[in-house]
Amino acid sequence: MGLLDNLKAKLGPAKGKVSDLAQQHGGKIQHGLDRAAKTVDEKTKGKYSDRIQSGTGKAKDAVDRLGHKDDPGSGPTGGTPPAGGPTPPAG
Repeated sequence: MGLLDNLKAKLGPAKGKVSDLAQQHGGKIQHGLDRAAKTVDEKTKGKYSDRIQSGTGKAKDAVDRLGHKDDPGSGPTGGTPPAGGPTPPAG
């Protein structure tokens, strides 16, 4: 068994726990991301505002994906594609 296989086997249970926490506390996590982004933007005097907003948006999308893993309409086989991703074919 290779190194990556060992890591995947050990991290599998942790992914489930993280997903459960993201589902339970998604609002608090997103609020924390907003506060952190605001603080960093103030400290950098707005110099990196566009990058901060982009990174915050990506982090929020990741939290949403983690928190909604059990929803039937989410994921790569259905539902709304992630922002900036390709549109699935109709049919």
